[in-house]
Amino acid sequence: MGTQTCKRCDGPLVSRDEKSLQKVWAWLIAGMIAYIPANIYPMLLTSTLIERSESTIVGGVIELVQHGSIGIAAIVFIASVIIPIGKFIAVGYLAISVQRRSVASRHARHKAFEAVEFVGRWSMIDVFVVAILSALVQFDTIATINPGIAAVSFALSVIFTMLAAQSFDARLIWDANRTPSL
Repeated sequence: MGTQTCKRCDGPLVSRDEKSLQKVWAWLIAGMIAYIPANIYPMLLTSTLIERSESTIVGGVIELVQHGSIGIAAIVFIASVIIPIGKFIAVGYLAISVQRRSVASRHARHKAFEAVEFVGRWSMIDVFVVAILSALVQFDTIATINPGIAAVSFALSVIFTMLAAQSFDARLIWDANRTPSL
């Protein structure tokens, strides 16, 4: 017995993922847990001949503002704080609305899902910036920049929320008005 194919596009037909919401919740909670140390511990460890400093995400934003780089500070704040928290809220909202079989605004929920999927592609920009800075600024004893433990935690948080979004079966949004199968 082979897999059935779509008569229109000849692609394989795939059934609903029975465990989709369990996977979404597991990945989402893991992402939220990893986000905590990403904001508590230092993202960058900077050493010069004179001093050694550690910067958290929010601490780095504050330093950028103090040095007059308000635009860059805004980008870092949006990419590192606003977007991840927004993704947590959006994925959690989608999972809750599907679990409660809400029929309200299915189209808007689908658009929210597409937005989360799109933003997920750009979520690793902070980690790339830290990696590039670490690679470029290595003057041995004069100055070095190294990633802190928060960089790893932030990367894990991003990966986990991306997996949560990918685990979400968007077709469940449209199934809200159907009776559950036993």
